[in-house]
Amino acid sequence: MKIDPKAAGFSPDRLSRLDEHLQTQYLDSGKIKGCQTLVARRGVIAHFGSLGFADEARGERVAEDTIFRIYSMTKPVTSVALMQLYERGMFQLNDPISRIIPGWKDPKVYVSGEGDQVITEPSRRPITFRHVLSHTAGLSYGNGEHAVDGCYQTAGLGRRSDFTLSEFTTALAGMPLRFHPGEAWLYSYATDVCGYLVEALSGQSFDDYLQSNIFEPLEMADSGFHVPGSKLERFAANYARRPDRSLSLIDDPMKSTYGTPPTFLSGGGGLVSTTKDYFNFCEMLRQRGQFKGRRLLSPRTLEMMTLNHLGADQDLSRMALGSFSETAYEGIGFGLGFAMNLGEVASGQIGDGDFYWGGAASTIFSVDPREELVIIFMTQLMPSSTFNFRGQLKNIVYGALDH
Repeated sequence: MKIDPKAAGFSPDRLSRLDEHLQTQYLDSGKIKGCQTLVARRGVIAHFGSLGFADEARGERVAEDTIFRIYSMTKPVTSVALMQLYERGMFQLNDPISRIIPGWKDPKVYVSGEGDQVITEPSRRPITFRHVLSHTAGLSYGNGEHAVDGCYQTAGLGRRSDFTLSEFTTALAGMPLRFHPGEAWLYSYATDVCGYLVEALSGQSFDDYLQSNIFEPLEMADSGFHVPGSKLERFAANYARRPDRSLSLIDDPMKSTYGTPPTFLSGGGGLVSTTKDYFNFCEMLRQRGQFKGRRLLSPRTLEMMTLNHLGADQDLSRMALGSFSETAYEGIGFGLGFAMNLGEVASGQIGDGDFYWGGAASTIFSVDPREELVIIFMTQLMPSSTFNFRGQLKNIVYGALDH
């Protein structure tokens, strides 16, 4: 792989601060076991650094082809898949999803009470494709302390491996909504619903659809919902931070459930991938929907996806419920599968107009159309809120730009 920071418009010395920062601040102190960072501009790779261990117990170091759990970085892939079907005329953004899933025809919204005493009211409007693509449908992840979360927990929705995608979507339809669709934003199972919509509209299983319409044209050979046995040695271990700040192994790659194909194909968080594979996906986004002459999405469709769909003058600080997601809230909007920087003054972040997301194991990516810049960071540390990798790495990368 050719790496040329000068050709990409970076100062090599200043960009080398990336690995220095990660090594001294995170690896030397044992805060993470290993990581990988890729920076590219105008299609030229300026930096590709691999540090530390993918699996410390087995002495396996992070390599160019290490496979990572990308969790919620699955969501943009699912959103692109669904919008490919939009381009085939299969739905409009403001169509109710009940047109495809009849069980979602008459949603009920939480008013008061708990458990069997929950009181609901009819939704003021149907749940639309726009709502599930933008986390404004009224759904939840069911992991909070609200009464609606209790309903999710009673229904066993946290154990997604027990369901098929169709069964899960049917069970989810019976849950009360946390709010009236379109009136707030809450990180949720909405993108899993999008995955089922891909199945229902395309007539293919979700994994087969992704394979033929995204992974193959983007040459993402190591991306999917499980890791075949022949690739397990390349699969990174997953760690969690203990209260005493030490790390514990929470998923041994050789014993991982990712070693077998799952029953539940999670459009919200089920994929594994490599940095190289995900770079191809990001390059498609940077090139406005095409990759090596193959068009996956129209430039106009992608442009619409990266607009703020929260409404005029709304950002996540005004619309979001709950504190957990993969982003800050101030000056940040949300489109159809991506968050975006609405302005550097409001957000306090360089990268006006960039769009991005992250995953539960602290993986992140961003695409800046103005600078034609892609940043990808891979590690395996849960939860993702432990450290602000995104802000720190962006400061270093943008600070290394020469022209």
